[in-house]
Amino acid sequence: MAETLSWALSGPQGVIALALGYLLGSIPFGIILTRLTGGPDLRSVGSGNIGATNVLRTGNKKLAALTLIGDMLKGTVAVVLAGYLLGGKNAALVAALGAFLGHLFPIWLRFKGGKGVATYLGILIGLKWPLAVTFAAIWLSIAYLSRYSSLSALVATLLTPLLLWFWVREPQMAGMMAVLTVLLWFMHRENIARLLAGSEGRIGQKE
Repeated sequence: MAETLSWALSGPQGVIALALGYLLGSIPFGIILTRLTGGPDLRSVGSGNIGATNVLRTGNKKLAALTLIGDMLKGTVAVVLAGYLLGGKNAALVAALGAFLGHLFPIWLRFKGGKGVATYLGILIGLKWPLAVTFAAIWLSIAYLSRYSSLSALVATLLTPLLLWFWVREPQMAGMMAVLTVLLWFMHRENIARLLAGSEGRIGQKE
């Protein structure tokens, strides 16, 4: 079992996969798109986050949708490209970690990035797309019932490694997605505090 949970993080291929994933993951689509369309610096808007939710606060729904797609696809491209060029599942999993770290801590933005939900989903699309569909279904169900976007992401990411382990029987992938889940929960620590305090904003609620 220990062998199945080992990831090829050492050696040239592991380093290349990690670097490839990080470079793709660190592309700040939200900032790039808002600047190209003459919008404000996204870091000065709302929460200062670089993701689609904060782009939506600029009032441009189309741009928010494009940011969401971009943040998803960089995770998908990272794992697919690494898996194809560098040797299969191990390289893809290392690239997944790199892409997620790149999105959360991009060097170009002084390591202040997004919270990772879209990139997490994009990584799932590249690794095991049926689980990405399940993730989206869980997210939508929780969002419909609770009207909390953050709670939906927390529940969906918590269940994903469990489903990969017990349902899909992919312990290696489950282990990596568990690492990403811990990172995502860390990035949502303020949301968690607001959820516990009952002060978290609901979907559609005006600030």
